[in-house]
Amino acid sequence: MLRRRVLRCRGEQVVGVEDDLMVAAAPEDLVVVGDGALMAALTRSRGERMRDIVATIQQHQDEAIRAPARGVTEITGGPGTGKTVVALHRAAYLLYSDRRRYEAGGVLVVGPSAAYTAYIERVLPSLGEDTVSLRSVGDVVGGMTATVLDDPATAALKGSLRIRTLLSRLTREPVPDAPTELRVFVAGHPVRLRPADLERARRQVLRHHHRNTSYDAAVEALAGLAWEQVQQGDRAEFVDRFTDAGDVETFARAWWRPVDPRELLLWLVDENLARRLGASVDEARLLADSYRRALDDGRWSVADVALVDDLHARLGPVVDLPSEERGFYEIEELDDASQYGLAALRVGRDGDGRPDGGAASGGPGATDGNAGDGHARVSRDPVDRLTAGRLGGVEEYAHVLVDEAQDISPMQWRMLGRRGRWASWTVVGDLAQASWDDLEEAARAREEAFGSSVRRAFHMDTNYRNAREIFDHAARMVREHVPDADIPRAVRETGHHPAELDAPAEEVVATASSAVRDLVSQVEGQVAVIAPDRWRDRLTPVLDAADRVVLVDPLSTKGLEYDATLVVDPDEIVAESPGGVRVLYVVLTRAAHRTSILRPVDGAGSDGGSD
Repeated sequence: MLRRRVLRCRGEQVVGVEDDLMVAAAPEDLVVVGDGALMAALTRSRGERMRDIVATIQQHQDEAIRAPARGVTEITGGPGTGKTVVALHRAAYLLYSDRRRYEAGGVLVVGPSAAYTAYIERVLPSLGEDTVSLRSVGDVVGGMTATVLDDPATAALKGSLRIRTLLSRLTREPVPDAPTELRVFVAGHPVRLRPADLERARRQVLRHHHRNTSYDAAVEALAGLAWEQVQQGDRAEFVDRFTDAGDVETFARAWWRPVDPRELLLWLVDENLARRLGASVDEARLLADSYRRALDDGRWSVADVALVDDLHARLGPVVDLPSEERGFYEIEELDDASQYGLAALRVGRDGDGRPDGGAASGGPGATDGNAGDGHARVSRDPVDRLTAGRLGGVEEYAHVLVDEAQDISPMQWRMLGRRGRWASWTVVGDLAQASWDDLEEAARAREEAFGSSVRRAFHMDTNYRNAREIFDHAARMVREHVPDADIPRAVRETGHHPAELDAPAEEVVATASSAVRDLVSQVEGQVAVIAPDRWRDRLTPVLDAADRVVLVDPLSTKGLEYDATLVVDPDEIVAESPGGVRVLYVVLTRAAHRTSILRPVDGAGSDGGSD
């Protein structure tokens, strides 16, 4: 017998149906209703993708799903309470109930990582909705993708609103290789603009204009300063002659060229510049080290994306300057070049033979071409790699859904706020799982993003994911450090408590491999080995146990779940993670059915990561 069905009747009318499962796990094709359906879903194996919960929605979840569309709907609760899938069902409900508004205006779903967006990507299509934009926090800005995580101190610096002062001053800095003096003859008059004059013009222009859209205003400011030196003849005629002069144009295009916000951020590799802009010695070092790593690796960090977005808002879009006028003889030379076997030769906006739409050294989109094989290769210049392509404009949405909201930094809230200025919001989170330390500053930035919209809150208090034995272990740990943690009630027991293992440093990999094989034999779904940075490379042999074994870092487990987990070196996870013990709490609550915890002994937690 697989199930027993109980019918509740009032006279001849059936008023309730309830299935009792008579087996540990129901077959996939067995229809189960009532609480039995819920328990069947909870005992099912976890795969690589999240499932919908249409068949098992509980009343308190349905209330959050069907809440009024306008304003801000906040869904809180501890691990495993179904916050994420409820929020996704809410997005589908909003599209269904007001399709004209939300399909036309767009729905943005933002999660903590690319692994998260891959995990949830099938839920909305399974509910009939495939028009939602899924983005990780590192993908919010169009044309830029980031997956690298900064160390906690650097992430805290980049995420705090305090860095806005430095960014504001940075946008007013001259281009490092820009000319510092203009000497030119205009209408027979010598003109010399010294560095102090150029700085005066710079301040005058930036007082009223965005830097990247103010080229004409900059040339007019130079013309005004030049006229102050000459003051002979007709002013309007002199200004026209000045702005049309080829030497002035050449100077202005170098002095006031558009600046990609990503390039601007890389200027902070210069510690002296960062200190001059107001950073402390330690802050300047952290920023410089971060951008040296970016130049070495060719990769941005997730925290950098919000800084680029802030700079983009201050600078304005990168625009192409008008093409320089060329003499007739120059055009003849270009037309004549085809006889030498050149299929195409275009002169770019800088007049140096670069393709239009490409960039000079340090500009976006540059490639290292090879005339011999006809193919363009990615530039070897690290600045070119980091600034390749064009940044997209700010896309605004009708609804913004933010999951793991407790991890969003103040600067990231500002980034999201630019995309939801007229939007309704669904916000999902649990402060006990926060990896951002300054919760008060984040709360202020979040409230600024929401504006004056009406607020409503829903609380989930039942843990459907973890077996009670697993969750009780995690709850005891977090209560010691976060006494006010929101602790839900786990509803399912397996009789299997977490296995706690110890191993000397030299035996950690072998012990981990053995533990993973045991877990694979006990569950049918995914098994995750969650390890801090110092152990991950050495633990790759554990992947040989089965194709369904994955090796992940602690922060990448946010929002995910597995049938079983092996947590390696929890003390080191606390030490290396922003949020410390809160991140360990996340890690300990990822497993649905089995978990093992491996602790290095004899000092291995401190020294075992080195060979």
